[in-house]
Amino acid sequence: MWIVAIGWSYVVILMAATETSFIAGLMTFLLYCMIPLSILFYITGGKRRQAHRALRAATVARQAAEASAADGAAVAENAQATTDDATKAKKY
Repeated sequence: MWIVAIGWSYVVILMAATETSFIAGLMTFLLYCMIPLSILFYITGGKRRQAHRALRAATVARQAAEASAADGAAVAENAQATTDDATKAKKY
């Protein structure tokens, strides 16, 4: 698809270069090249955006799980330390 976009841009640049004024050439370039190609890239990029969104969600879920596991380990360590302290206190 990139080769088609590059070829179309080349054709439109040549069309814009043959316009009678700079403003006409600029409008030709914008209306025949930039706007249609941006719409085309937006439409064809839907799967990439969806995959990127899923990857981001998976990353956030993994980070949340790691944080939860780290918090759980810290709670378990604190509980073990409290139990050890209570056992030592009973001995004395």
